Amino acid sequence: MAIMLTGATGYIGAHVAALLLERHADHLNVLVRAKGPEEAAHRLWQALQLHLDFPTFYEYLQTRLTLYVGDLTEPRFGLSEAEYRQLVHTTDSIIHCAASLNRRSERSCLNVNLRGTLEVLKLALAVRDHHGLRRFSHVSTVAVAGHRKNEIVREDEAIDWNRPDYDPYARTKKFCEHMIRELLPDVPRTIFRPSIVLGDSRYGATTQFDMVRAFVFLASLPVLPFRPDDRLDIVPVDFVAEALVALHQKERPRYDTYHLSAGAGAQTFCQLTDALARARQTLRPLYLPWLERPFTAMVSWLAERRRIRISYMASLLKVFMPYLVWNTVFDNTRVVEELGRTPPPFSEYCYPLYVFSTTHRFSYPYKVWPEGVEALSSRVLASHPRESESAL
Repeated sequence: MAIMLTGATGYIGAHVAALLLERHADHLNVLVRAKGPEEAAHRLWQALQLHLDFPTFYEYLQTRLTLYVGDLTEPRFGLSEAEYRQLVHTTDSIIHCAASLNRRSERSCLNVNLRGTLEVLKLALAVRDHHGLRRFSHVSTVAVAGHRKNEIVREDEAIDWNRPDYDPYARTKKFCEHMIRELLPDVPRTIFRPSIVLGDSRYGATTQFDMVRAFVFLASLPVLPFRPDDRLDIVPVDFVAEALVALHQKERPRYDTYHLSAGAGAQTFCQLTDALARARQTLRPLYLPWLERPFTAMVSWLAERRRIRISYMASLLKVFMPYLVWNTVFDNTRVVEELGRTPPPFSEYCYPLYVFSTTHRFSYPYKVWPEGVEALSSRVLASHPRESESAL
């Protein structure tokens, strides 16, 4: 039997896949969007090379991984009847990490987050009816809490249907949680809500750069339009992945929903900029909170000027601004109790992340697939999905 994993070629999903392979004995059924099995294997190698060398990855590919070449948003993922039947018969539990993070595109979020999650839920029901489903784990987001200001939010208080949402991503993820609870009432399920996932506490290397670009840009400004004592709930991806894997594999987690966040350890803008200034041996920025409104207006204006070089950075800041100024912390008591440790503070690893990202110009130095090594095996299944916007 195997763990079905979606989103293994994404940032969090790749960390989850690597931990499962390194620390547990389970086989993995992995859904990958590609034109064929060879491309699927190459995509997965690109995602996992941050964690594994090629010989180790290739051994796992031959012995522990079954790749299903499909599309999250297609009926039965675009798999043949035989492939889908095999997926159902061999799946023991499901970890659903795949999502569209495109906060600017409602269409993408609706297709991937809602339609895609519905297809994963249909698989879960088929597994449940065939031989029983051990657990369904879903990666959501603290953004389901909607508009907040100067609050500490606990898991059971997060969803308030009367609050507006910041963007399509938050709105669709909230509905995903609702679907899971409504359609899987009799299946053990765990919902994980990461806060701002930024970097890895163990090293500076990363393969995800959108939020990092915004962080580096803000770190370069001599004046910041924020309140220096506002807190940012930032958590490293290694803590998120470790919590997700540990609780998915645990026989009886204490709760069904967890904030994977900094919680009470969330640091202030001032703490973060002071730590970075010491590491870079530069002056600390000046804080002028009254500039928040004109700064936000300028960011919105620049984001619409697509021909200007800075428009891309402005569009990133426009997306992230609500989460930078809401001064909201998500209580992480539950996950700290379960794991027995707190997440490392961002101030301890922000400088290595800054150095890696700026040195490599916001790109990861991927290695190519070795020549002469065949990717295909009996454990890689082929299908022919139609092209779509799925973020797998």
